[in-house]
Amino acid sequence: MLLYRFLLSLFATAVLTKGDVAARLGHSVAASGPHVWVHGASNGELHSARPVLEKLIAERSDLNWLITCNTDTARTMVAAWNLPRTSVRLAPVDLFWVAKRMLRDWDVRAHIALESEIWPHRTLACQGPTILLGARMSASTARSWAKLGDLPQRVLERVSFASAQDVDTRDRLVELGLPQTAIGPVADLKALYSPINQAPDSALQATFQRNQTWLAASTHEGDDEVVFDAHVEAIKQDPKLRLILAPRHPKRAPDILKLAQDRGLTVARRSADEPPEAQVYLADTMGEMPMWYQLAGRVFIGGSLSDRGGHTPYEPAAFGAALIHGPDMANFSAARDRLAKANAAKEVSTPQGLADALIALNHGQVEMGQKAQSALRVETDLDGLCKTLLEILPNA
Repeated sequence: MLLYRFLLSLFATAVLTKGDVAARLGHSVAASGPHVWVHGASNGELHSARPVLEKLIAERSDLNWLITCNTDTARTMVAAWNLPRTSVRLAPVDLFWVAKRMLRDWDVRAHIALESEIWPHRTLACQGPTILLGARMSASTARSWAKLGDLPQRVLERVSFASAQDVDTRDRLVELGLPQTAIGPVADLKALYSPINQAPDSALQATFQRNQTWLAASTHEGDDEVVFDAHVEAIKQDPKLRLILAPRHPKRAPDILKLAQDRGLTVARRSADEPPEAQVYLADTMGEMPMWYQLAGRVFIGGSLSDRGGHTPYEPAAFGAALIHGPDMANFSAARDRLAKANAAKEVSTPQGLADALIALNHGQVEMGQKAQSALRVETDLDGLCKTLLEILPNA
């Protein structure tokens, strides 16, 4: 526990220097009445859980709901849903005294943590049930947790119900201390994703034809170099091919811009409202990924070439995009396996491999997108899952 507190103090110091100090320390005007505290990291986690949240909120009119997240874009997105009896806030840091304040001030009766967002102090301080929904834990994360002594077991023993998104996560949680009585059915909430309509403006629609546009989605350092090298090779064979690059962290835009320019590529930046007529459109904004999915018929999944475990294939597949990814899809191993079994995605590891995949998809792009869409359409017993959760949630 001492190691966790030390590491968390370092993390909290970094977070608190980025503004919103009051929110991060749990200082907010709390709505009255008993609350269920739901926490998700960002847009993807919360959007995938929306069908579950809507059902729970509709069924439990006696409870209020506090939804927290780690980003401003996610907060804006959830607030726009206008869910009844719901407050949306930036998440506080997981310092023990901050967690106690949040639980007390908001009269929290239960806590629901989405995907990989397991925070020890919140769980240990919560007097009501803690639920892990769509839980995800990679092998490397499990190894890191195992270094924290008895903390993982102490935390997981407090979990009343855990629905993991894959069998490997379930087994890792059990190995770390999750009680057998808390094991729920495997349910991948990402598979519930439904496309969001963010209509592109006329300039974007005129510039980016779906059959001539590819998207590098949620890229990291290490992805961008490969993406640009591949694009340079691909446009030698298909000069009309257009690239939209949406980095995971838009603040990296200046470095990404230089990488492109060093390769002789012209670049237009979304954040600067520059006309999109360039070889590369740098989508250095937040909250607009659905729009890029609508415009691109081919999508490279970022984080899969740079040891980040890859980002979601479910969202681009829902838009019917043909999928390309690198060898590291550890965060979505079950989805990767389904795609591979259906021959519904192309795996690459080099710039030339990526360029070849892009050119090959000049023909069969639509068919490949349909195969990905079908492979990732996993049936989830949403009603059964919600029924179980409703039985666990306490009375007001």
